[in-house]
Amino acid sequence: MHIAQVAPLTEAIPPKLYGGTERVVSWLAEELIALGHEVTLYASGDSLTSARLDAVWPRALRLDGAVRDPNALHMLMLERVYRQASEFDLLHFHLDYYPFSLFSRQPTPFVTTLHGRLDLPEHQPLFDAFSSIPVVSISNAQRRPLAQAHWVRTVHHGLPEGLLVPKPVTPSYFAFLGRIAPEKGVERAISIAQHCGAPLRIAAKVDRADREYYDEQISPMIKAAGTGVEFIGEIGDGDKSEFLSGALALLVPIDWPEPFGLVMIEAMACGTPVIAFNRGSASEVVDDGVTGFVVEDVNGAIGAVDRLGQLSRPRIRKQFESRFTARRMAQDYLSVYRSLMSRAAAPHLRLVADDAPAL
Repeated sequence: MHIAQVAPLTEAIPPKLYGGTERVVSWLAEELIALGHEVTLYASGDSLTSARLDAVWPRALRLDGAVRDPNALHMLMLERVYRQASEFDLLHFHLDYYPFSLFSRQPTPFVTTLHGRLDLPEHQPLFDAFSSIPVVSISNAQRRPLAQAHWVRTVHHGLPEGLLVPKPVTPSYFAFLGRIAPEKGVERAISIAQHCGAPLRIAAKVDRADREYYDEQISPMIKAAGTGVEFIGEIGDGDKSEFLSGALALLVPIDWPEPFGLVMIEAMACGTPVIAFNRGSASEVVDDGVTGFVVEDVNGAIGAVDRLGQLSRPRIRKQFESRFTARRMAQDYLSVYRSLMSRAAAPHLRLVADDAPAL
């Protein structure tokens, strides 16, 4: 099968540091190739991939300060894919709703994985208009606001089985991993750790849009906590096994309907329990009482800390291997691809009245 993977140009594939969608696209492409398929990746020119790379722009847009209109480059990429669509058996987009209009007007089967939040009011008329476009959700929770969308499957994210592994270290702190933003709840993670009398280590990115929030609310909390809270900054995959293995638990005190939450399965890959607020996909990803605990608020998280000793870190790793590997993710997507290709190839029969004249 010849498959096009069409990625955002914002980050390289894979990203240098932060970038959930781009990492998932990279892992998916590599697994599809390992399973014997031909993959063309549409992405920025600084991407590293075993696929055939078709680069619309030489550098990831987040790293290219000269680019002022990223939408123009994404439109250019979509046009290039459209002109080459007949070369592929299937087109797989990771660009939200941008492909819907153009690619509904051509014959090559296509599917879009929706990676972001879908609970905004402007999504309603859009998905009313494009209710026949096949889309994949990354959790069942993500689907709730858009019952009218043409959901063909939920495919949970997966990461390469050997990418992150448990390290032989003694857990001694709580961990917060990902991005500092109001909806991610790092201030709640600080409160939980302080109440429990354990250190907190924060490995997180601060986007330009969230710099004021960090400077005015989070930085003062970190300073007031003294040595009890350490801000490490953004880390890459090479540092995550050690960071997560050393954690008593990963704290995920989110306050928004997060569609998936890659950090949760990264922790599980290291055998580290997850304490997550019951928002978005948390209850789908975390097996409560097995890989961690799903709680309602800060008090619930504090109570869950007392139960961490009931969990088996080897069992958490085994649950990751069973549910959240990139190989399982790729196989799920192949099932989606084959189903869509089968429908596209099916003959379209026209009803003829019984008294119609014979030809």
